[in-house]
Amino acid sequence: MGTLLAAGSISVGVHPVLHVLGLTIDYDVVMGTLLAAAIFLFLGFRMRSKATDGVPGKLQLIWEILVEQVSDLADSAVGPEGRRFVPLGVTLFLFILICNWLDFIPTSMHPGSSGAIFPSPTGDVNLPLAMVAFVIVWVHVESFRARGFMGYFKHYTKPFLALAPINVIEEITKPITMTFRLFGNIFSGGLMVVVMLTLLPVYISPPLEIAWKFFDTGLLGTIQAFIFMLLAVLYFGFAMSHDEELEPQPATHQ
Repeated sequence: MGTLLAAGSISVGVHPVLHVLGLTIDYDVVMGTLLAAAIFLFLGFRMRSKATDGVPGKLQLIWEILVEQVSDLADSAVGPEGRRFVPLGVTLFLFILICNWLDFIPTSMHPGSSGAIFPSPTGDVNLPLAMVAFVIVWVHVESFRARGFMGYFKHYTKPFLALAPINVIEEITKPITMTFRLFGNIFSGGLMVVVMLTLLPVYISPPLEIAWKFFDTGLLGTIQAFIFMLLAVLYFGFAMSHDEELEPQPATHQ
């Protein structure tokens, strides 16, 4: 009986919508995205206004550590050219982290029966898909620039021509898996909270909800933001690599 009650209270993919010029817009997801973007911009401009060559403040120190870590990752994955992808990596990690952590803010008018006013926008498939589409298109542009016209298409035939279909399928599945890895983890975490609030007694669910949010939103949300950024940087490294073009040379005997 309790399971049936929970199933009737859980809405999957249902949002308050606006219809503009024939488009259906989930405005709660848009509001959450705009709030996350505003927080990100505030942190960036705040750090810029407080930046100093002397002893850095806490906010500047956090930014410097983040930039340094992404820079090291870009250097190892792409090489010296990878430094130009550092701003993208930092932006992806911090923006996704803020989006995930919006779930800490209790903006639901009726917890358990109504949605949040500012939900975590990464818990809706549209935002992860948009970010992945942006990254993947950029990755292929960089691959085309690095390999040239013939090299771009030729690399799908490496190491053997017979593997070309598998290589193409792999490229197609990259944005799909990247999207659903982020969306699925964040959505399932929010779904777990709804189940707790629906099935558990009112005197038990609040402490469990808080503990779950610190684990899921705090820890797993951070890990998912890092994985998304990591995959984006690695994809640039794979796209610009020429390792598969290095053919083994026959040994010469003197």
